[in-house]
Amino acid sequence: MVISATNVHAEKKGIHVGLVLADARALVPGLEARDDEPDLASRVLGELATWCIRFTPTVSVDAPGGLLMEVTGCAHLWGGEEAYENAIIARLNARGYGVRIGMADTPGVAWAIARFGKAPLIVKSGLLQQAIAGLPPEALRLEPENAQRLHKLGLHRIGQFMNMSRQVLRRRFGQALLNQLDKALGLQIDELTPVELPPNYQDRLPCMEPIVTREGIVIALEKLLVTLCGRLKKEQKGLRGVSLKGYRVDGKFVETKVGTHRPTHHVKHLMRLFEHKISGLEPGLGIELFVLEASQVEDNPAGQERIWEEGGGLEDERLSELVDRMIDRGGIEVLRYLPAEHYWPERSYRRTTSHAEAASSAWRMDVPRPTQLLDPPERIEVSAPIPDYPPMLFVYQGKVHRIARADGPERIEQEWWIQQGQHRDYYQVEDEHGQRYWIFRLGHYHDQDYQWFIHGFFS
Repeated sequence: MVISATNVHAEKKGIHVGLVLADARALVPGLEARDDEPDLASRVLGELATWCIRFTPTVSVDAPGGLLMEVTGCAHLWGGEEAYENAIIARLNARGYGVRIGMADTPGVAWAIARFGKAPLIVKSGLLQQAIAGLPPEALRLEPENAQRLHKLGLHRIGQFMNMSRQVLRRRFGQALLNQLDKALGLQIDELTPVELPPNYQDRLPCMEPIVTREGIVIALEKLLVTLCGRLKKEQKGLRGVSLKGYRVDGKFVETKVGTHRPTHHVKHLMRLFEHKISGLEPGLGIELFVLEASQVEDNPAGQERIWEEGGGLEDERLSELVDRMIDRGGIEVLRYLPAEHYWPERSYRRTTSHAEAASSAWRMDVPRPTQLLDPPERIEVSAPIPDYPPMLFVYQGKVHRIARADGPERIEQEWWIQQGQHRDYYQVEDEHGQRYWIFRLGHYHDQDYQWFIHGFFS
């Protein structure tokens, strides 16, 4: 058994990684040793990387003990690069981690100065060569064999071989050395593999002081929505789903989400959707960072916004927003009916929950149809002077309806390519109270088994 990790106190007594445990105990009789848990270090590092998303959307694990962060456009949110670094160091120190942070134009140089550089560890843009010239070859993340070979040749600093002939370097040390040098100097892309892929549409708002009140959360949300929706409006896009995340000072984060029926970048509408959900966010000791992420974005041409001013019809955006609020607050399902290309009444329409879905055909307007349809039709008792004539009265749910006016019959045949069965003869009838109904006889009047049904109600 060998030592896989040590602390500072053990290292001061001569114990180091790779030392046999029996030899270590001979050096320090009272040494306390614990079994190494498989993958514990990588698991902890991965969790720490996820926690660091509060500082930037793109965080990558750099095993065995580092993290790489793409921080372009983040520092100004914290008051500048130095304040940004200090905030990260302070947060990680508070969690028990000792850290060194380097910031540069490329991940390679940032990695190098964090491990081998001297303060200040912020490299100004365009000074990559000067930043690494005085560092040892190990700062290029070389294989140990290559680094040792460079030292044997007296090349103890990167600046000593950085400008040498590339053919000579390739012949003596292989292409790997040139690749690492090019990555450090920004001549090759040094790709990061983030622990979480950052969304295309995201805005972040760090807080100078932790937010613990509802009013503070509302103000932060509104600022983020104004920024994100302004960007979407310029790109003629709209939100269909959006989430608000709050990163707390205790290392946890809280989240709430809303969705819309159609793409929108209307700030007031989105604020109304979030309004009753904000109370469910638990700020704990305070939220130090708010992140607004668009989980679903769709095209929202400028023509759709003109509908807001014109108003009216199913395309009115106010109707869509009303549906969003009803679903979001009441937990209900709002259905819309669209025409279907069938003659048989039960198959002449379909239900959908999409407010924006276009109809594949138009509603039939050549013949009158009831505004309310029973599915399935209900049996009624009918009296008719002659079997093939409109009825004089019918009994529905125990009540007698005497017919004052009638129109029909309209024959609707079964759609034989779907199912077989008898035809229907429909009548529009009005009783003595002015109520109008849609009734039909199933089958011919001379059939022994014909029956009458009520199928709908006219307005």
